[in-house]
Amino acid sequence: MEDDSRFVEFVAERTDALLRYGYALSGNTHDAADLTQEAFIRLHRAWSRVRRKEDPESYTKMIMARLHISIWRRRRREQLTCVVPEISLEDVLPSEADQELWQTLCLLPRKQRTVLVLRFYEQLTDAEISALLGISQGTVRSHASLGLSRLRSAMPHLMSTRRRTTL
Repeated sequence: MEDDSRFVEFVAERTDALLRYGYALSGNTHDAADLTQEAFIRLHRAWSRVRRKEDPESYTKMIMARLHISIWRRRRREQLTCVVPEISLEDVLPSEADQELWQTLCLLPRKQRTVLVLRFYEQLTDAEISALLGISQGTVRSHASLGLSRLRSAMPHLMSTRRRTTL
């Protein structure tokens, strides 16, 4: 019973942050919610084992990243577009000032967007991204370079001011 109450506390405390992470990965509020929900289901199955390691959030983020990867592998031929949600999710989604960046990020191919999110949002190294995605470090660097190049050309005014801080 104590394990279940700790799991409920974890879910209540970290849902918003994990939804933001899901949004950063997928670029879509609905997919972010699906990723988060499925990750919580899988986390609950392994909760007794994960709780002892005292870092359930990292484990949950790894689940979400792997789920996202498996989704884009299945949807490889589909072209998804970003649509502004009808419901305001101001506490979960990026601020209005960051919307242009996030909308442009949604236009990138899934692999490039995933690598950029893992590198700049999660601050993972190339080696960590490579291991997580199951691709070589050279491929990670290539996706990051191509993604940044596309972002810079799509929004040069924003990238010149942000380059010093985030990208």
